[in-house]
Amino acid sequence: MKRILKLAVLLLFAALVVWVFVYLYKQSKKAPVAYEIESPLTTNIIKKTVATGSVIPRKEIAIKPQESGIITDIYVEAGELIKQGDIIARIQIIPEMVQVNDAESRVNKARLAFENAEVDFNRMKELFEQKVIALSEYQAEELRYKNSREDLLAAENHLQLIQEGVTKKMGSKTNTVIRSTISGMVLDVPVEEGNSVIKSNTFNDGTTVAYVADMGEMIFKGKVDETEVGKIKEGMHLLMTIGAIEGDAFDAYLEYISPKGVEEGGAIQFEIKAAMKLKENQFIRAGYSANADIVLDRRDSVLAINEKVLQFSGDSIFVEVETEPQKFEKRLVKIGLSDGLNVELLEGLKAEDKVKVPAI
Repeated sequence: MKRILKLAVLLLFAALVVWVFVYLYKQSKKAPVAYEIESPLTTNIIKKTVATGSVIPRKEIAIKPQESGIITDIYVEAGELIKQGDIIARIQIIPEMVQVNDAESRVNKARLAFENAEVDFNRMKELFEQKVIALSEYQAEELRYKNSREDLLAAENHLQLIQEGVTKKMGSKTNTVIRSTISGMVLDVPVEEGNSVIKSNTFNDGTTVAYVADMGEMIFKGKVDETEVGKIKEGMHLLMTIGAIEGDAFDAYLEYISPKGVEEGGAIQFEIKAAMKLKENQFIRAGYSANADIVLDRRDSVLAINEKVLQFSGDSIFVEVETEPQKFEKRLVKIGLSDGLNVELLEGLKAEDKVKVPAI
């Protein structure tokens, strides 16, 4: 029984040795690797950077009231075209009781002063007509009388302005009517009838009643990384794409680069603005997100090669050129501008050369 077991083990070991030799033999007989080859091509090399941002009107105005009060009427809606001077809304002034009280007190004091000046003037007038006093005394009293009358009128107008926002002398002019200061489209009306509004003053910006913009002149506003901002300059051409408008591109020209960067997400970003060229009768909504390709440098109709064929050794750049089928020799090359995919060839290759694509 032991002899049979030993014999079985020896046969198994022999079979394993034979399998190993067969496997190694087959591995040595594998077909050689066939490398892909590529040839240089004539193309345009464009180096560009992408700026992200949005499309906004060049001129957008926030319309604010001249007086604080309550909105009683709104005459426009978002999307309407209006002209400069058109009425947007009307407010009812709700005066502060302290201001009203002070103004009424001022009127009472001015009236008492006027009544007293009137009595004195009438008396002086009689004396002057009787030639009892000199002309200079009469004229001085007349001036005091007229000044007191103007003070009373000013106090009454001040009280009326506080209570109603308008005086009799102003005619159709009134602070209770809010008008557009420019012609354009109403972008938004963030208030409703019944809302309280505050006029702009030293302590706050005031309540915005409407946003009005000229939609015929749009600009791209975006940001560029600090590594790219030194390569751009005013006047450069931008090719813009808007996410909401597929299959259409817009020309723009860089007109502003911020002199100061802002840190965002650990990187310094510089704001840029570019004037857009809109097609005739084309409407672009404000706030669309957009990307702008900025051409930093370009080479037209130059000999180029795919960057994946390049190999590096220290400061040297070389490729492997096919001399015979699947036989290659190293050749130094000099390259120029790259777009990240293809690179300009300055020296070392001709259009008819075939270059090895290194295995990954």
